[in-house]
Amino acid sequence: MKLFAATSAAMILSAGAAFADAHAGPMVEATDQSVANGVVSADTVMAPANGWLVVHRTDADMAPGPVVGHAPLREGPNTDVAAILTEDVAAGDMLMLMVHGEDGGTMTGIFEYTLGASEDGPVRMDGDLVMTVVTAQ
Repeated sequence: MKLFAATSAAMILSAGAAFADAHAGPMVEATDQSVANGVVSADTVMAPANGWLVVHRTDADMAPGPVVGHAPLREGPNTDVAAILTEDVAAGDMLMLMVHGEDGGTMTGIFEYTLGASEDGPVRMDGDLVMTVVTAQ
């Protein structure tokens, strides 16, 4: 019985560690949502360092377009991250929520990115942008 309990405990702990490892890398989780209040939110963002959740316009081509909002991120897990939109977003518009770093700019804590710039630029994981796309409701 003790061996069974020890084996079960070890299996539970290793499964928990595997889950944590699978979610330890940079990522963004968000769902389609109303933006009627001028805000778009991510449920969870895992940031590799202090940086930004940046909201880009996008479309079916899935290319990041102009920035329409941003919010600061702390290194590690961030929950319920709300970015105030700086432009009107209509129902049906697609928004790309992307993790950006705090590197290359001249000021810490000030969002300096413009489309295509390297200051406070996008974070990549294995060459891919760390992002998700939501549709405004």
